[in-house]
Amino acid sequence: MEKLQLEFTLKTSVKVLYQMLSTPSGLSRWFAEDVNINRDGTYSFIWDGSEEIAELVSKRRDEFVKYKWVEDEEASTFFEFRIQIDPMTNDVALIVTDFCDEGEEEETSDLWSKQVETLRQSIGG
Repeated sequence: MEKLQLEFTLKTSVKVLYQMLSTPSGLSRWFAEDVNINRDGTYSFIWDGSEEIAELVSKRRDEFVKYKWVEDEEASTFFEFRIQIDPMTNDVALIVTDFCDEGEEEETSDLWSKQVETLRQSIGG
């Protein structure tokens, strides 16, 4: 598996961005068609009628959220949304960390770019 780290600058507040990354209502506005928290605490992400389940691995308010797909057999893989603020400009950056199969880096990067563009439109930034 190849680890990807992508950075996107967004014109938004840290609090608004964190809500979009960490809540079912926020995630369903840009990441998946529908997102729900199950009774066992896992998250259901739904695309085109297909459901994927992820565990919330860790989070820190207004800093990062880290998830792991339950079906993913690679123990060390995850996807993470990290918020960074440039100390000089106060620009807000979203750092996306994800894993993909070798040779799929460009396709995965393009997918994240599309998803983040939807996020950008949702928050007006």
